[in-house]
Amino acid sequence: MTQIIPALANISDSYDAVLCDLWGCLHNGVTPFPAAVAALQAFRTKGGKVILLTNAPRPKSSVVKQLDGMGVPRDAWDDVVTSGDAAQYAMLTGAVGRKLHHIGAPKDMPFFTDFSADLAAVAAAEPPFSLVSINDAEGIVCTGLTDDLTQTPDDYRGTLLMAKTLGLPMLCANPDIVVHWGDKLLYCAGALAQAYEKIGGKALYFGKPHPPIYDLARRRLAALGLRDDAAILAIGDGITTDIQGAMSENIDAVFITGGIDSTAFGPDSDNPDKTLLEAWLTARQLSPSFAMGHLR
Repeated sequence: MTQIIPALANISDSYDAVLCDLWGCLHNGVTPFPAAVAALQAFRTKGGKVILLTNAPRPKSSVVKQLDGMGVPRDAWDDVVTSGDAAQYAMLTGAVGRKLHHIGAPKDMPFFTDFSADLAAVAAAEPPFSLVSINDAEGIVCTGLTDDLTQTPDDYRGTLLMAKTLGLPMLCANPDIVVHWGDKLLYCAGALAQAYEKIGGKALYFGKPHPPIYDLARRRLAALGLRDDAAILAIGDGITTDIQGAMSENIDAVFITGGIDSTAFGPDSDNPDKTLLEAWLTARQLSPSFAMGHLR
């Protein structure tokens, strides 16, 4: 049974490291949540390590720049692992071919040019890739919608049908379906990949809840000096990404109920209704170790 806790400090002594989601947990896409920042800072002060684990389709450097821009202090985290990092390796090694059609926003272009040192070595060793029109492509790289402020997956029906007709596999760089941006819900690459699969297309995923991003997170934790048997806690508001992924990896998880699905747990987003929460989790056959209204 999931235990509702008032704060991270109530359980933090049992863990050596935290894998914390970004959107909906640490920030809302516009500004950071002060209580969440303070909770992670306190965890690190006691010696814990914090990996920010995000399904952002961009490489780590781009996400760090975004965090700096919105005022998330560097002392709240030790490292950042993105879905983009994990997906870049797959792209560079030819998972969906070498001639690639991109579906996504201009802001996501660093995905194709900005590689960490280890991935730069992979890029140098592998045959080059190129970005082409859909008619010339061997595969699709989907980082999101071209304009997620105004578009929905319905706007891509024609493109997806064409891709299916051509038999193109899709590399999905962000398995999230939606995220909060301020008070809005925006569609992500996962929504397009889901729509593609519904019409019979093939999609490959590399962010949460899929293993590659957790493998990368563990390598980064090892680089920070943590042992293989370190106790890890995942924190997230995505039940099918953060929570399902953590549970599949045998990692304890805190479900942040005040995020994407906040309206399901009563009128007070800080304090989820226990009965509503238990029924909601039972319907999804998932039972994270802990739940909290907001990270604090």
